[in-house]
Amino acid sequence: MSERSCIVQTIPAKTIVTRTKSSTWFGADYTMNIYRGCSHGCIYCDSRSSCYQVDDFDTVKAKENALQIIRDDLKRKIKSGVVATGAMSDPYNPLEADYRLTRHALELINAYRFGVAITTKSPLVTRDTDVLSDIKVHSPVLVKITITTADDSLARRLEPRAAASGSRFQALSGLAEAGLFAGVLMMPLLPYINDTADNVLAIVRQAKESGARFVYPSFGLTLRANQRLYYFDQLDRLFPGLKEIYQQHFGYKYSCLSPHTRKLWPLFQAECERFGLLYKMNDIIWHYKLNYTDRQPTLF
Repeated sequence: MSERSCIVQTIPAKTIVTRTKSSTWFGADYTMNIYRGCSHGCIYCDSRSSCYQVDDFDTVKAKENALQIIRDDLKRKIKSGVVATGAMSDPYNPLEADYRLTRHALELINAYRFGVAITTKSPLVTRDTDVLSDIKVHSPVLVKITITTADDSLARRLEPRAAASGSRFQALSGLAEAGLFAGVLMMPLLPYINDTADNVLAIVRQAKESGARFVYPSFGLTLRANQRLYYFDQLDRLFPGLKEIYQQHFGYKYSCLSPHTRKLWPLFQAECERFGLLYKMNDIIWHYKLNYTDRQPTLF
């Protein structure tokens, strides 16, 4: 093991690039999680759920021999496709600045002529615009930056160790200037916290100003097992009295839809259409893959 490998905790892995069960989520064919755990401290994170069996979730760990495993995984794939990363752990966590596993994985994805779909809350993604631009020459590239609120002070409460929302919008501008297909994941909109018309419209407006191609929303959040316990503890700490409202309104439901969805959706839809932003999953997939398939737009 190299000297750099000793800097972080590692966990064993046999495979990293695996086939997705469905390509409906942003058209990805494979998933790739190089790191395990996350340092952002987001109060709502689904990855804390016990079903994922991630011990000590707030400590980021790298997978042993990750680059060798990714290289072998890609080499064995009979069919190329889009590799998604960022579902379980942000690929641009603070360790990545020095460790560069994500960057080197992108270089492998480029070498084996796959596409990539990235989800992150970190401006560090702009460091790799050169590699992403190289991938774009032959395969689809999609970058999704998660932004839950346009208010930096609220973001610090919901996502205490993630970059400020303003920094994420700046990163979006950098990606757009590099000609990359990038946009906003506006999720989750937490019931009674950031599910307001002012917040939704502010995110859409700033997304447009930052050169985003799309804004994809989720009007609510999911809660299960120990994730619910953690979230409720944070509500008690940050928003006293709100836990009881959740318990009364949602009980033990897995999906907690914002009670304001019926009002927010038409406002969101109209604002996206006014600015020419995509907001439907199928449209986003179709557009970012447009130049890499035989499918062509029709006149009508």
